[in-house]
Amino acid sequence: MRFFRSGPPAAPSESKTQERLNRRSSAMAELARVFKSEDPLCVLDIGATSASNIRFFTERGHRIYSQDLLAASTDPSLAIHDDQGRTTLNEKKFLEENLSYPNAQFDLVFCWNLADYMDESLVKPVVARLWSMMKPGGMLLAFFHTREAGPDAPYYRYHITGTDVLEMHALNAKGDHRKHGNAPTAFTLQRVFNNRHIENLFRDFASIKFFLSRDNIREVLVVR
Repeated sequence: MRFFRSGPPAAPSESKTQERLNRRSSAMAELARVFKSEDPLCVLDIGATSASNIRFFTERGHRIYSQDLLAASTDPSLAIHDDQGRTTLNEKKFLEENLSYPNAQFDLVFCWNLADYMDESLVKPVVARLWSMMKPGGMLLAFFHTREAGPDAPYYRYHITGTDVLEMHALNAKGDHRKHGNAPTAFTLQRVFNNRHIENLFRDFASIKFFLSRDNIREVLVVR
């Protein structure tokens, strides 16, 4: 796990040549008020690591932990076989290695669009662990694609600006394949959740609020 607080964050560098897009986010407009809290917040970002996000929170006196769960889920050592001989992922090992945090620690959790791209066997266990790790009243932000998104929907790294505008750039844009050996994993959309599926996924949380947008994304803000 990576924890950052004050000082220059030691985060992976982000190429300045990568094009960033902007999208307006109604959920971020609500969270922008929370960011101004005079009391230090404890934040968990489980999307693609963003140096901008780390800097944003540390400069405001908040604590942020960054954990790229989708990248971690590709670890070959997680592969096991179930009782029927089918290949699946070892959820216990995954949670122990990547979400080993105390209960009731976080005020804010950013899931971004993780659930749409993560292996199905890990999605519910991850959400259940996040519930335990969040403080009562803590908030979690997640994005879900609609059916119109299509199988080639890009997987984005999101950058918080402190307003209702998010900066983002695609990590798997179609046609953007590197030829060298250290090319990043090309994550693809695994499934599309409907509203009922999303409500069921977060059924243990106190409340859930949906925000519709024009880019085939549903924003979901849930409260622990």
